[in-house]
Amino acid sequence: MNWLSLLGLDALRARWQAAVIEGAIAFDDRVALARLEWRDQKRHLLRALLLTLAVGGLTVVALLLLSLALLAQFWDTPQRMAVAWGLAVVWLLAWGAALAALLSVLRQVGQGFALTRRELAQDWQSCKERL
Repeated sequence: MNWLSLLGLDALRARWQAAVIEGAIAFDDRVALARLEWRDQKRHLLRALLLTLAVGGLTVVALLLLSLALLAQFWDTPQRMAVAWGLAVVWLLAWGAALAALLSVLRQVGQGFALTRRELAQDWQSCKERL
């Protein structure tokens, strides 16, 4: 004799079983999404680290060359001054480009796991609506 059928609990059990299965599938999907986004986040962090090192190195070089340009300004010939200022400008432009790239990557790093957060927010909203 099936007591669940007699008491009318078989439909409730089926609903709970379907909800658990659906939850397990959703959990698996969210874990896969988080894994993909973590791989993307690691790539952005590595780029940010490399660009930080580049900006730091270029800052040292730019400051050194700017100092050289200031010293060269006081030397006798105008050719030395033009070359020193030209080098300083080139290194300053390289530093600016590296800084712009670093800021761009850091903005992307700050937006990590956006898809996972959005999916979890939608899941939470769906759960609240069902309750």
